[in-house]
Amino acid sequence: MKPIIGITMGDAAGIGPEIIVKALGYKELYETCKPLVFGDAKMLERVVPIVGSSATIHAIQDPKDAKYEFGTIDCIHLDLLPADLPFGEVNAKAGDAAFQFLAKAIEFAKEKKINSICTAPLNKEALHLGGHMYPGHTEILAKLTDTEDFSMMLTTPNLRVIHLTTHIGLIDAINSITPERTYTVVKLAHDTLKNAGFENPRVAVCGINPHAGENGLFGYGEEEEKLEPGIKKAQDEGINVTGPLPADTLFFRAGRGDFDIVVACYHDQGHAPIKVMGIEDGVNITVGLKGGIIRTSVDHGTAFDIAGKNIAGEKSMIAAINSAIELAPKF
Repeated sequence: MKPIIGITMGDAAGIGPEIIVKALGYKELYETCKPLVFGDAKMLERVVPIVGSSATIHAIQDPKDAKYEFGTIDCIHLDLLPADLPFGEVNAKAGDAAFQFLAKAIEFAKEKKINSICTAPLNKEALHLGGHMYPGHTEILAKLTDTEDFSMMLTTPNLRVIHLTTHIGLIDAINSITPERTYTVVKLAHDTLKNAGFENPRVAVCGINPHAGENGLFGYGEEEEKLEPGIKKAQDEGINVTGPLPADTLFFRAGRGDFDIVVACYHDQGHAPIKVMGIEDGVNITVGLKGGIIRTSVDHGTAFDIAGKNIAGEKSMIAAINSAIELAPKF
């Protein structure tokens, strides 16, 4: 059965409406999923001629009323925006609407009316002006799903990476790694791929130090203290996990197919290989959300400077939708 992918419009004053309409102009997507936009049908109708599309916008309130036919864009229509919302400007109504689009998608995901969520970008300033004081999508998703243990996953066509730590300094990142965190992220990686249909996901964990410490030659025993107990716990539960392994060769091995996913210890250890191997096809994914909800995202912002001008490319949106299809829980 084709998964239903809920695509949230994000900030409608940005490029979200354009890249959604452009992406849904590819018939191939309709052969692998049922795309369902959460947003404002009026905005989609405005951008259809801007991007030169011939699509028809189908405003609905429930997924069961969708057509899921190429040439028709089904939209869960939340009538929250003025018809003349200006492109490229920070707007409180657009910020509030971006929150509401996502909240509705989360509600439907919890009810298993959709299989996964793919988000167009929102604007943090507009979000705050709209009364929602969150740093971004991830924190909204965590709050509305009552989730504490989650992680960032990045993917390209040939590599998947999940992180123990992300946006903190290197010293703080190493200090914050614990056996418990290692176990949690390994299990998140395993469970995410298992739910997506991988029979026996192959997980590999990077070492913290060069050569994964090389038996104490480098570092101060961080691998033995922070990584190995968590890995051992996962192995004892039957998870197919290997490591810690030297990061300088692990990503090559994963790229050629030896492993299904790599656990990176800190931001640049995981981000750099992803961006080298496919920055234009990179997708940001939130995993570990309660209920098995998967969220994928484009790897760019709202681009207010080019919004409404038919300049924005849809490649990242297509990649994000494809990742949402690949990782969509089966139910």
